[in-house]
Amino acid sequence: MKIAIAQINCIVGDLAGNAKKIVSYAAMAKEQGATLVVTPELSLCGYSPEDLLLRPDFLLACEDALAALAKQLPDITVIVGHPHQQGDQCFNAASILEGGSIVATYHKQALPNYGVFDEKRYFTPGSEALVFNHCGVKVGLLICADVWEQKPALLAKVAGAELLIAMNGSPYHMKKQSTRFEVLRQRALENNLPVVYVNMVGGQDELVFDGASFVLNAQGELVAELDAFESQLELVEFEQAQPIYGEITQSQSLEATVYKALKLGLADYVNKNGFPGVVIGLSGGVDSALTLALAVDAIGADKVHAVMMPSEFTADISVNDAREMADLAGVEYSEIAIKPLYDSYLSALSPQFGDRPFDATEENLQARIRGMLLMAISNKFGSIVVTTGNKSEMAVGYCTLYGDMAGGFALLKDVPKTLVYRLCAYRNQLSRVIPERIITRPPSAELRANQVDQDSLPPYDVLDGIIEAYVEDDLSRADIVTLGYPIADINRVIAMIDRNEYKRRQSPVGVRITDKGFGKDRRYPITAKLNEYWKTRLN
Repeated sequence: MKIAIAQINCIVGDLAGNAKKIVSYAAMAKEQGATLVVTPELSLCGYSPEDLLLRPDFLLACEDALAALAKQLPDITVIVGHPHQQGDQCFNAASILEGGSIVATYHKQALPNYGVFDEKRYFTPGSEALVFNHCGVKVGLLICADVWEQKPALLAKVAGAELLIAMNGSPYHMKKQSTRFEVLRQRALENNLPVVYVNMVGGQDELVFDGASFVLNAQGELVAELDAFESQLELVEFEQAQPIYGEITQSQSLEATVYKALKLGLADYVNKNGFPGVVIGLSGGVDSALTLALAVDAIGADKVHAVMMPSEFTADISVNDAREMADLAGVEYSEIAIKPLYDSYLSALSPQFGDRPFDATEENLQARIRGMLLMAISNKFGSIVVTTGNKSEMAVGYCTLYGDMAGGFALLKDVPKTLVYRLCAYRNQLSRVIPERIITRPPSAELRANQVDQDSLPPYDVLDGIIEAYVEDDLSRADIVTLGYPIADINRVIAMIDRNEYKRRQSPVGVRITDKGFGKDRRYPITAKLNEYWKTRLN
């Protein structure tokens, strides 16, 4: 028995395109001697279709596409993920296609309803195992969250399964693969069964699916592992139900996997949505430098337009560094001085402002002029503006609505500032593209004279630590104090995080790389008054 793992990149709603891809992978698998092809969760319609699943016409189209796909496949058994409407119930399903027909259908039993998952909104849970015979081996079929619970695998074992196959739409976040290994080892050992784990690859809005499909033997040992962030077809050979050792991908650093996740997320957002390229405001700072490097690696230098928009507060070295990086990256580069526009706005507002002193208003005005210029270029040429703000800034509101937040995709939205520096260093290890001075200079928004970020924020190692504790780990103030951070910084940062929920709601979608990003993961009310209670609890 040879099982082909089809680690494919699907597009939500593209039933014809996804079906064509499945047929192509099945043909390649048959040519290489496979007897069974396994595709990821909801491979026919893409994961996740979200509220498309509430549309009867969409579900009917999926049903028609599945029947048509069964007739288009070569003479090989293929397992395909799809939604399955049955009466007034909809199931997250997988069907076995063979001989031009749908021979059996399985309904996912465990429906995740946490973090980025809303499956109970759409699906009814299944309750029965599906075990089918293939090449004399009894194979139990599971879908994604089924393997994170004990019962579905046990039901398959009781029904006679000698091998488990799990189809997945499991999105990436840092260190997710090690967690998958732990959970799947438990299932293998509990049931004394090998497990084939097949995962989707590709970007879907804020989510990135990393693939990294793998096979464990009954002892929970890794037998085969596919590349992460790459579409791939890999054959795994079995002796009866036991997998034979195959290729195992080389482990990579955290920085390498995060960089690949961001690159794939941007590439798929741009390409799947049909944008001809991207526009980036290049400031001579570290965030825009990383964004530019990622964009060039993701879609090619010929599709990237970098725009430097100096003001009277922009240092000469910032302009020089921006020019050097644009030259190193080989992108189209423009400079638009904003002082004339800025002066014009100040003149128009002078009757309103009177003799009030310079403050954040004038700083934000510069950012908004830049956002307007970038959006004008985007409107004229069709390229999407990729914003450059990071998670640290988004958390505490160190960003300007309709200014540096203006754009269609926030690539670094879930990347803390300290990780930005690490990713820049990683990228320069591959080849020098970011001038060293950009990385070593103290960060500054350059919106007023002699400004540095630490005028307004705690040191980034402190800031990022508090953000991680409060946002990602849901720790209380009292718990964060035990981590050793200064109480004044804790109170200040939490107040900024709570106060700026309204800004984050208006920010573009961006790639999720942590287990709690500012998107579907974290849904906090804008209007809320909880701080006084929490302060009392701390005291």
